[in-house]
Amino acid sequence: MPTKRSTLAWAAAGIAAAAVLALALWPASGGETTAAGAAAAAPQAAQAAATAPGPGGPAIPPPAGERQERLRLLTEQVRHADHTWCSYAASTVYPLASRPIAEHPDQVHPNRPVVETNPMRFEGGRGTDPKVLVQTSQSRVFMVAGEAAAFSLRAIDPQGAALPVVITSAVARGVTFGASRPAAQVTLQFADDGLGADPAAGDSHFAAVLAPAQTGLAQFNGTIRTEVRYSAAGRTGVVLFDVIYSPEVPATWAGAPREIIEDGSLVYVLKADVRQAGRYIVSGRVDDANGKPFALATFNDVLRAGPGEVRLTVFGKLLHDKAPAMPLVLRDVEGYLLKEDTDPDRALMPRLEGRVVAGKPHAPKSFSDAEWNGEERTRHLAEFAKDVALARKALADFDPSVPQPPSQCAPGAVK
Repeated sequence: MPTKRSTLAWAAAGIAAAAVLALALWPASGGETTAAGAAAAAPQAAQAAATAPGPGGPAIPPPAGERQERLRLLTEQVRHADHTWCSYAASTVYPLASRPIAEHPDQVHPNRPVVETNPMRFEGGRGTDPKVLVQTSQSRVFMVAGEAAAFSLRAIDPQGAALPVVITSAVARGVTFGASRPAAQVTLQFADDGLGADPAAGDSHFAAVLAPAQTGLAQFNGTIRTEVRYSAAGRTGVVLFDVIYSPEVPATWAGAPREIIEDGSLVYVLKADVRQAGRYIVSGRVDDANGKPFALATFNDVLRAGPGEVRLTVFGKLLHDKAPAMPLVLRDVEGYLLKEDTDPDRALMPRLEGRVVAGKPHAPKSFSDAEWNGEERTRHLAEFAKDVALARKALADFDPSVPQPPSQCAPGAVK
């Protein structure tokens, strides 16, 4: 009578032979036989048979190389799950509404002019001329009713010497799409006379001002594009300036803002007269006593029509950890009503430029060092912790003798 071992051996041989025969006879997609594929598949079939469970017995352990690869994958899964958990825990000790401003370098000075230098761009998209560099600036990108934007243009050679420029036309028009009614066109006067937006006369630096409220674009809502055509170095070029204009004012600021300490955090309270109810996004910059940018505070909530309140919070642990020089200053506050499924997607509030609130020199003990424990963070941490536990269990089930990778979380992190 054959033994169990001999039965397994014959079964393995039979499966391997069947695999070779079937693959040898099966036609390839190109009409050729797959003898090479059969030869490559035979060891795999034999290995599958060799590692299959025997009659009434456990599976035969896989080859050493396959086992090591499985251990490597399970260990990497543990490390990846742990890294995800630890990274999220470390990055969310402060809420999204109160972050170090170093994380948002583009938000530090929102009211500074946008300055660019690019090669001369020919009309009609016919290329550029790197021998003529065009320096442009615009005072702002987003404009609320009653505001104006200043544009400037200057041409230089690669060595920085000014080149003569002649402005041939400058027209501002609202950008419309499809069957939208065409917007009015406004002619701008670019001049180098030292008046208006031009800082100095006769320096080949041309400037103009766009004030939509004083033109036929007063009620246009959306992107206003100013096309400036000019000639320099014997060539003609074009420059585009885009601004996003909001003629409607959904809310205005009302009353003097103030600073309070609430639940271990610093809170700036700003009163608003809300004309249109909806979700408002408001952001303000916070500097330390030395004028160094410190934090970006954001409000993101629904306001009802009527008297409203915008609260910009500097989280207690952020103040506790970074210890900025006191007193702090709130500056450059801007906000808008978020509008869904429409273009443009916002209606702007009047901006508060420069210093808005000069605070008091609060003692460090006034602020809490507790981490943010909002519902969203708690929920995500619980899910990531489950992933870590499952990955560690899978590794332990495969081989309990293998040491578990150490956690990458900082000491004291909550799990």
